[in-house]
Amino acid sequence: MDVIPLQPFDEACHRNSLDWGDSYFWNWEGLRCRWRLLGPDKGPAIVFIHGFGASSAHWRNNSAFFAAAGYRVFSMDLVGFGESDQPGAKTFRKLDNFIWSQQLIAFLEQVVEVGSLGKAILIGNSLGSLVALTALVHRKDLVAAVVASPLPDPAFLQARSSFGIPFIKKLRDFLVKIFCWLLPLELIVPFIARTRIIKKALQSAYCRSIELDYDLVRIVTLPALRSSAPRSLRAMCIGMTVRPVSITAPELLKCLGNCIDRVPILLLWGLQDRLVPIKIGQLIVKLYPWINLAAIENTGHCPHDESPNEFNKYVMNWLELNLDRDRKES
Repeated sequence: MDVIPLQPFDEACHRNSLDWGDSYFWNWEGLRCRWRLLGPDKGPAIVFIHGFGASSAHWRNNSAFFAAAGYRVFSMDLVGFGESDQPGAKTFRKLDNFIWSQQLIAFLEQVVEVGSLGKAILIGNSLGSLVALTALVHRKDLVAAVVASPLPDPAFLQARSSFGIPFIKKLRDFLVKIFCWLLPLELIVPFIARTRIIKKALQSAYCRSIELDYDLVRIVTLPALRSSAPRSLRAMCIGMTVRPVSITAPELLKCLGNCIDRVPILLLWGLQDRLVPIKIGQLIVKLYPWINLAAIENTGHCPHDESPNEFNKYVMNWLELNLDRDRKES
């Protein structure tokens, strides 16, 4: 595992613009989805996938760096987040990483046009990493490489024995659905978004203080204040809790481990990540040594935003090394 020390602040890597790139809307499954584009027309495609509660704006410190290096940079708001539509359980019975991966796959085919312009590099943060991994398993032909920063999934810490019994799983899923429908999210979500609770929750994802980072608070708060946010959160809670074992990260990695022609994967962790500790990444590479792991010092759950200098430069070097190697071997 590489440990990346913090470097002196580099203003060129830290644009901090919430309105980066050109903004568009695209229709997927009857839903309006917001996406962004920055960079040269014919550059290799990078697609950034944000984490839970965030949006494409969260890549404010990364898009300009990769665009300046010649990449065609895309990012979209997953349904339920940012400025994309926020469907509830009546539109989609549930929202989970498989549903979001289908949105990502459609985006790669219809917007990025991977088929005609070559495969895309997927770079995800947290939930976005799980979505990228799910898309890779289902459509490996569209993906050149995956950077997961970090890769979370409660399934890494859960015993599978009880979930293998159909009756127990059905009972658990039923109770989860009842609980989620009874939970008054229509009152809870606006209350959290309008108080300092949201800032305290955000702080748990960062090592440095975010007290004066008003743009970061806006990224998370504005979508949560929309009237459709509670219903969408309910669909996510149900979907991510009752999803089948086959789309959990351990099973997805097992599937990839059985492949002969593997796509390069980099796990990039913050050493001080309190939400998803680095021991998860260490466990993954112990089981799958062909996956690379690196960690950034003095950094929490969002390395791309908290330590963009180190994140951008390390990812750039890793891509050049691994994609050049793959081209030589092909």
